[in-house]
Amino acid sequence: MPTSDGEYEHYEALVVGCGPGGAAAAARLADHGIETLVLERGTAAGSKNVSGGLIYAEDSAPYTIDDLFPNFREAAAERPVTEYEIHNIAGNKVKTFDLTDLHEHDTDWCDAVLRRHMDSWLEGRVHELTSETGGGVLTDVRVNGLLRENGEIVGVTCDELDPITADLIVAADGVNSELARDAGLMDWEEPDEWFQGVKAVVEMDPDVINDRFDLEPDEGVAHLFSGDLFEDVRGGGFLYTNEDTLSIGTVFHLDSLVAEQAEPHQLLDALLTHPLLSQWLGDDYRELEYGAKLVPDSKKVAHREPYRDRLVLVGDAAGQMQAQGPIIKGMNHAVTAGALAADAYMLTRGNADPESPGRRYTTMLEQSGTMGKLRPRRYELSSTVGEHGLVTRVSEGVLNSPVGSVAVGNPIAKRLLAKAYNSPFLVGMLPDTETGYTTLPTIIGEQHGRTVHWENEVEPPSLEERIGDLTYDTDVGNPHIRLQDNSYEASGAAVYACPVSAEDFGGGCYRSETVKTNGSEETLVSLDTQPCVECGTCAIVADTEWEHPRGGKGVEFRQG
Repeated sequence: MPTSDGEYEHYEALVVGCGPGGAAAAARLADHGIETLVLERGTAAGSKNVSGGLIYAEDSAPYTIDDLFPNFREAAAERPVTEYEIHNIAGNKVKTFDLTDLHEHDTDWCDAVLRRHMDSWLEGRVHELTSETGGGVLTDVRVNGLLRENGEIVGVTCDELDPITADLIVAADGVNSELARDAGLMDWEEPDEWFQGVKAVVEMDPDVINDRFDLEPDEGVAHLFSGDLFEDVRGGGFLYTNEDTLSIGTVFHLDSLVAEQAEPHQLLDALLTHPLLSQWLGDDYRELEYGAKLVPDSKKVAHREPYRDRLVLVGDAAGQMQAQGPIIKGMNHAVTAGALAADAYMLTRGNADPESPGRRYTTMLEQSGTMGKLRPRRYELSSTVGEHGLVTRVSEGVLNSPVGSVAVGNPIAKRLLAKAYNSPFLVGMLPDTETGYTTLPTIIGEQHGRTVHWENEVEPPSLEERIGDLTYDTDVGNPHIRLQDNSYEASGAAVYACPVSAEDFGGGCYRSETVKTNGSEETLVSLDTQPCVECGTCAIVADTEWEHPRGGKGVEFRQG
């Protein structure tokens, strides 16, 4: 509330979001003795978050999460990843490559995590640290925009609180950051700049995990999947072992998902029911939670100057998600960015120019090598050729010809492919085309794979059952999405691209209906926001006005 002299409540630093990036920023600010308030829109940190998810500690990074939060691995992580494999699939034929060299490149350690448990633990530590400097963490608060004075950003506005001003504002509010959009730093215009991830968390006893995956209690495995089991959609699947669950999911380029009119839940089911997974899933499949999120493609959207006035962006809000073939790293970069943003503010503290922390932060991202990982120069060079339509068509034609099959199928190619998969340099320049994600893995599977004869007995839940198992606190009378154009031409892609909708399912967010008016037929789209998992897909593929629900409202993830 405004103080007695009419001014708004003020903190030296304000952090929006208590995921890894926000937690890192808040912890580092507190280390510097800076009064810091953290605002989190979920009922608890992690209740709005879904990740694959693996968190890395890179040898080259200036900060890792265990630098900032001692005992993190013991208290907040699931299992360390000690094995890393990719499976190239062609029907029932599978060729597996060991990706240990790629996985261990620049890696101190890597752990599987579940966001609800991890983020809630971080929230507790952050609250302890920031309380010592006069701040703390407030949950159930949605920050809905930026407060400006004379055109300059000076604070934030909230649904539940009066505006709050600050000398530094850290937007760590995720991939659907309303602050980044309000500042004009990010947008939702191009589907080819985003991935969509869909995930199931599957219950499994720790002893069963150890037995089926041939692991010791302090070991874990990451499996990746590519090839023809995903209906020509560019992307792939993953399976990570947690302490007493599995994280199994898919990640696809959003533009490809729309172009192929594929339904996300069916693509996930294609992975779950493939014969290869029967050895791990057995006949006792029990799905605990279904979730989804957007993932920024850092190669295209990681902001080179992620600041404006007193505002700095970290993590997904700044597009800092590295997804380059089998390299999938995001949370570690958010941690680095959050800590660097805090250090940048400390180094420029007292400077009269409100943008001095942002400029220093940008420089530190470059000098630390973080931006080079997020936007590798070699990808920018290769994509100008590799993603050209003619080049892609020629590559596809050669690979699908007898010559291409022979070339990929010979023993020398097999050895070279194993080396290529483990080359950070080559992976970092992989073009975003069907060739690398679908065609080549399929041919590898056909030419080098072994036939899997196991019978998969998994029966995934229906979409209706998955929605029914989620936890919601519906904000009755306050829909957070509004359909601006209900024509199928403008918004029909949401009917199949939304992870809780489908063409033949009437209980999701989006559905289509053909109506007759004045002797003509028209297909219209309708919207029900109650089942929404707040991934943001429809903000890109449909004509909507999209925002987050009010604090504590909407979906609440118990696993993440």
